[in-house]
Amino acid sequence: MTDAVMEAEEQQEAGRRLIEERILEPGTGKAFELRKGQVLRIEQAVGNQCVDFNCFNLHDYKEFMHCGRTRTVHGFNPSEGDFLWSAPPRENAMLYILKDTVRRNDVLFPRCSAFLYESAYGFDVHTNCHDIQAEAQREYGLTPDDVHDSFNFFMCTEVARDGRATITRQNTAKGDHVDLLAMMDVLAIPNVCGADIMRTSNFALKPVRIRIFEANEADLAAVPDVPSMKSQRTPAQFRNARIKATRELVADPDYVPEFANTPIVEEDVVLELDDREWALFDQHARRDLYGDDDGAAFRDILFTWWEERFLDAASGAPSTSGKGT
Repeated sequence: MTDAVMEAEEQQEAGRRLIEERILEPGTGKAFELRKGQVLRIEQAVGNQCVDFNCFNLHDYKEFMHCGRTRTVHGFNPSEGDFLWSAPPRENAMLYILKDTVRRNDVLFPRCSAFLYESAYGFDVHTNCHDIQAEAQREYGLTPDDVHDSFNFFMCTEVARDGRATITRQNTAKGDHVDLLAMMDVLAIPNVCGADIMRTSNFALKPVRIRIFEANEADLAAVPDVPSMKSQRTPAQFRNARIKATRELVADPDYVPEFANTPIVEEDVVLELDDREWALFDQHARRDLYGDDDGAAFRDILFTWWEERFLDAASGAPSTSGKGT
């Protein structure tokens, strides 16, 4: 980092109280209790090291960080100013990316696993992110089945025109870091990615420095408003909130389906268009998709306009502008 960047970092950290600091050695990970309002720093101790990350609600492990929801809201490369979201139906902001000196992360690729190394390289025992995560989370009673897809910090990926995703080399330096501000009490589990024979960490494993701070006023003030929606449900609203204690799946003989808004009812709406409006409609109608189905073509026009007019994010992703608060 440049002197100016380092000076800015020092100013940002003013007023932060250091709570904990440790080095994660290659092949290891650690579960940290991160309380609401605390900052987790994941820092390059040497450089060029990918860090996989899992996160759970500290008081309810069934709520966990969800790469799919995070990817939908913030794209393939979430970075500074973005949130890490929990899975539906909770969909809460769990962490806020307060600072990211590299701005290259990944939520496309799954965690590497023992199966990958055995199938591709013939190594049935090898450092891998799934097993490292499982071992670190075991301290809190979680099982290998509880490991979820990782947020891959400092991992450089690209998507080609043909849709294939690829991993590229990184060029992070010592001191590069990501600061994550907890929006709730979480169990945060970073691990040193075990891929030493891939480009992920430039074909080598290096240690990572972890620090936990108490956030200062500037940190807390930097967080934008997030939506508060009725659809962000809690277990108290579930029709079945009980966690299964058995592994076998058996049908409930008393089950009665209760799907929302069913049965679906379609109703024809007649629209009267003048010649000018018809010409405009024909100009925008996607005949390549809908042929002579004017109703389907009009629905496409209407809801495409709605998305562009009222949604901040692409593809119908939820807004994080605070409009819903």
